[in-house]
Amino acid sequence: MDIGLLVPQSGVYAPIGEDMEQGFRLCLDQAEGQLGGRDVNVVVADEGESPDTGVPAAQGLLEDGVSAVVGVVSSAVALGVQDAFTEAQVPLVVANAGANAITGPDVSDFVWRSSHRIEDVSGSIGAYVAEQVGEGSVFVIAPDYAAGREHAAAFRKTFEGAGGTVAGEVFTPFGQTENFQPFLSQIEQSGASAVYAFFGGSEAVSFARQYNSFGLSQNLPLFAAGFVTEGGELEALGQDAEGIQNVLHYSPQLDTPENQKFVEAYTAAYEEPPTVYSVQAYDACQSLDQALEVGTSGPEIVEGLEGIDTIPSPAGEWSYTDTHQASYTYYLREVQMQDGQPVNAIIRPLTEQ
Repeated sequence: MDIGLLVPQSGVYAPIGEDMEQGFRLCLDQAEGQLGGRDVNVVVADEGESPDTGVPAAQGLLEDGVSAVVGVVSSAVALGVQDAFTEAQVPLVVANAGANAITGPDVSDFVWRSSHRIEDVSGSIGAYVAEQVGEGSVFVIAPDYAAGREHAAAFRKTFEGAGGTVAGEVFTPFGQTENFQPFLSQIEQSGASAVYAFFGGSEAVSFARQYNSFGLSQNLPLFAAGFVTEGGELEALGQDAEGIQNVLHYSPQLDTPENQKFVEAYTAAYEEPPTVYSVQAYDACQSLDQALEVGTSGPEIVEGLEGIDTIPSPAGEWSYTDTHQASYTYYLREVQMQDGQPVNAIIRPLTEQ
C-alpha cells in the first residue's frame, strides 16, 4: 500500500521537512517496511513553503491513490487541504502544523494531529513565567502572521490568568526582519523585567543573537517557544542561546529508556540528533502502524485511529484527544552548554497529560 509523505523538500522549511522524513523512515525501517503488518511504499511530495505549492502537492497524492498522508509543516497548507482529504475519505495525520483550528471542535473525522498545537506550546509556560517575574512584567514579541499572533495570545492567556502583567507587545514584519534593534530598544524602554518570544528559522537566530549582543540577556531573562532553540536554530546560535528558558514537548536530553533508545537509533542512522520534528513524524508513523491493523480503506484507518489507546513516543506516552489532538506533556527546557555544544536540558514538566 502507498502512504503519502507531504513535507517541504524546497524553500525555507526544507530542513524541517528533512527531519520529518528521517523520523518517519526510521519508524518504518524499525518495522521492517511494514505498518499494521502490511508492506508500505512511501510516496513523497514537496510541500514547499506556501499553499501555492502545498495544496497542489496534496491533491497530487490524492490523485495517486495513497491510503493516508503524513506531514504538513505549514498551518496554511493544512487548513487549505483538510476539506479535500475529508471529501476523498483519506486520513491526514498532521505532523507539524500547529494552528489551533486544525484540531478544533469541528475537526473532520479524517484529520488527525500527532504534533503540537500552538495553544499547548505557549500556553504551557505562561503560569511559570508569571511565577518567575512576580511583581514584574513581561514584554511579548513575535512575527506578524497567524502563528505569531496565536503564540502571543496563548502565552498572554495563561500568563495574565496567573496574575502576570504585560509591559508591551509587538509583532515584527514576518519574513522581512533582519535588524531587530528598533524592537530591542522598545523592549529596553518598556520597563519589562523579562521577555517572551516566538520566532522560527533565520528570524529566531537573528533575534536571539541580537538580543544577546544588545546586552538585554544580562538583565532581562528570555523565555521562548522552543522553536527559537530547536534543531538548526540551536546549532546556529551556539553559545548565544545559553540560558534561554523555553517550552516544547521533546528534547533529545529527555532521560527515559525509550528516548535513549530512539536517540541512539536516530543518531546512528543520520549522524545527527533528532528534533521535535523528527519525533512528531515518528509518532505519526506509530499511529498508522496501530490504525492499519483494522484495515486499509479510509474509514477503516479512521476506525483504527479512534481505537488507539496510547502512543509509546520518545517524548513520553500520549493519547489522542476527542478532537484528534496528540496530548503531549510539555517541558520547561533551558539551553545549557555540554561538551562545548548547546543542548535543551529538561528542567521539569510544565503540564500533565
